[in-house]
Amino acid sequence: MDAIEAIRTRRTVKAFAPEPPSREQLAELLELARWAPNHKLTCPWRFRVLGPQSLEALKQVAAAQAAREAPAGADPEVVGAAAAAKLDRAPALVVASVVCGAEPPLDAEDEHAAAIAAYIVLLGAHAVGLAGYWRSPAVLRDAEGLAALDVPEGERVLGLLHLGRAAQALGPAPSRTPADEYVYWLD
Repeated sequence: MDAIEAIRTRRTVKAFAPEPPSREQLAELLELARWAPNHKLTCPWRFRVLGPQSLEALKQVAAAQAAREAPAGADPEVVGAAAAAKLDRAPALVVASVVCGAEPPLDAEDEHAAAIAAYIVLLGAHAVGLAGYWRSPAVLRDAEGLAALDVPEGERVLGLLHLGRAAQALGPAPSRTPADEYVYWLD
């Protein structure tokens, strides 16, 4: 699959088969991230592949957080269980983050570079027949959630990459905004 085809055919998938990608497959996808453009080749991104213990710790924090924030009249236990269950959708979870702290203009560049690196992982997964999606659950903006994943101060989480084999049919591409609505040709 060439790059243009990968970009046009990648889809967000939220239903996965239970078998996880191998450690080698994940390592190969994460290695692709180093080819993302970044200022002075500083490699500002970080990826944390969740294992059973880190996933369970994150699920506990997600459940407690969601239960605390449950809407009036809702059963906090049910809300918490639903939040934790979302972390079980994919057989492989990878937390994407960026190291911050250089200077404001460089921090912004580094954040963009890290987002590109994460997208490269998703495109690479698609190119080898895996599926994925990027999500930004509230638990990754919570101090307890960050602690559960050993995310140090000075690092900002961008999102959670769900990876695995699709267990749903990939439909046609959704309608997209035409390029003439967002491209400006300047003299």
